[in-house]
Amino acid sequence: MNDNEATLKDVIISVRDYIRELRKKIFLIFSIILLFLIIGYFYSLSKYDKYVATISFIVEDNTEGLNISSMNGMASQFGFDLSGNSASSFSQQNVIELLKSRRIIESTLNQYSTISDVNSKFLDHYVEINSLIEDSSLFNFNETFIDSITNVVWKQILNGKLSLLYQNDDASILNLNYFSPIPEFAKKFSEGLINQMSDMYSEYQTEKTRLSLNNLQNRSDSVFYELQQAERNLARIKDRNLKVITSSGRLDEIKYMREVKVLNAMYLELVKNLEILKMTLLEDTPIIQVVDYPILPLQSVKKPTIFWVCIFGFIGFLVASFSVVVRKLINDALQEDN
Repeated sequence: MNDNEATLKDVIISVRDYIRELRKKIFLIFSIILLFLIIGYFYSLSKYDKYVATISFIVEDNTEGLNISSMNGMASQFGFDLSGNSASSFSQQNVIELLKSRRIIESTLNQYSTISDVNSKFLDHYVEINSLIEDSSLFNFNETFIDSITNVVWKQILNGKLSLLYQNDDASILNLNYFSPIPEFAKKFSEGLINQMSDMYSEYQTEKTRLSLNNLQNRSDSVFYELQQAERNLARIKDRNLKVITSSGRLDEIKYMREVKVLNAMYLELVKNLEILKMTLLEDTPIIQVVDYPILPLQSVKKPTIFWVCIFGFIGFLVASFSVVVRKLINDALQEDN
């Protein structure tokens, strides 16, 4: 018990000594804090305004629209599979990764947009806004150079300029946030990313339907051509058999009449399937349903000057106090050795 009391007493004495030492060095501590306050002030001035464009959207795993299972039986008679397209590859997590992919971002950067009355590619606007090239006249903008710049821009966008987060833990709504010193660029570029993602989905989601539509259209054109040929042959045989009264003389006419009837039934069935496929293609809904688009003026996310002054002032206090404490520790250790 006595040892514990002695140990506690030593701790209290040590703490009191360190507090006394801090009070002695109050001018030094204040000077360091003041220095850090000044550094924080100038640091805040170096931070440019940054605006955030937020797009809220929902990723649907299942497509809606026409149910094409009802026409599978009809289409399968002609060798076409209309079993639909799987949207499982476009789950929410996959969409998040795809929006960060180089393909989507590069496609968006190559789009033209008018910003500050200048119509140019997003890539050109980005390079100018972020001062990636001081004098563009000194560079040869060949394909290799453009690829290199695009790669640099893509990495910069991923590192701090683009974020994709769930709105909350319970909802499946995603927020795409893009940060830029130019609010108009942030708004239009974020919208371009969503449009590119939607176009990619539409192309993927309707690929099998479009392929079946093209094949069915070719088959329909082929049957229609055969039907026209059979009708011409039937008309020719009828003209030739005007004065023929025997059944044997009308065998070719009966044959072509049967062929016309069969081809006509096939053609009508193909046309019906074509119309259903066209309706299906029109009714395919995009996987990305946008809830809210960014509206100008955008909100600035730049921290106020007082924030950085307080942060640097606190850091200065920690640095000054730590220096004083370490210095006392060293001096005490040296005295004990002596």
